[in-house]
Amino acid sequence: MHQQIIDLALKEAKQAFLEKEIPVGAVLFKTKSHEILCSAHNLSEQKKNPLLHAEMLVLEKGFRALQKKTLEGYSLFVSLEPCSMCASALSLARLDRVYFAAYDPKTGGVEQGCCVFNQATTHHKPEVYGGLCEKEFQTLLTSFFDKLRGKTDES
Repeated sequence: MHQQIIDLALKEAKQAFLEKEIPVGAVLFKTKSHEILCSAHNLSEQKKNPLLHAEMLVLEKGFRALQKKTLEGYSLFVSLEPCSMCASALSLARLDRVYFAAYDPKTGGVEQGCCVFNQATTHHKPEVYGGLCEKEFQTLLTSFFDKLRGKTDES
């Protein structure tokens, strides 16, 4: 995985954190060359819309940029394991690969929970690589939820 892709996902996640969003960042890139197409972060809180996860937003940007309804030849790096909604959308987009940093034992839909890509009804199953740079992204998530719950280093 190119460091530039991971750095951009972290930048997006940090921006989400600053905007009081769950700090998730996603980057869509060409599978072979790792050329970045677009990036996004969660906007669910700001826009009052639970569909606006980083993965959904980056897919929308990718479809618009390429004027295509599938993203074959592209892969995604996201800072948190996609939920089942996002995993289903990633399958429909026909991505080559999905990389994610932190596992999500509560709402993950790729390697936790319903494991969308393992279902017989899933038509396209991208290659999946989880736990990449997990510690750095997990620290950001933990910090966000501690702040949300009123926990700080002083408490």
